[in-house]
Amino acid sequence: QVQPVESGGGLVQPGGSLKLSCAASGIAFIFNTMGWYRQAPGKQREMIAAITTRGVTNYADSVKGRFTISRVNTEKTVYLQMNSLEPEDTAVYYCNTAPGAALPWGLGTQVSVSS
Repeated sequence: QVQPVESGGGLVQPGGSLKLSCAASGIAFIFNTMGWYRQAPGKQREMIAAITTRGVTNYADSVKGRFTISRVNTEKTVYLQMNSLEPEDTAVYYCNTAPGAALPWGLGTQVSVSS
């Protein structure tokens, strides 16, 4: 299996926005629920958003109302639009299948929120 490739991270001020992308070419993408995960320094990796094959979404309370997950099946790509970013959102962000991460973890993309 091929690991996903995440991109779009960066340094942003509090209140700013970023849009992350994840290319997951190594799976039967259209048959899998996909999720975004993040790992902050000193903390365990956690799932923060998921989207089913039919587009039903679910979010962790910490990001609900601020983040939006979407997918384009023909591109085998998952997106995460992040608005109203807070310093607590600083982490490395990953995508994988959900709820169980069945793929090898990619390198992730670093998101840093700081003034």
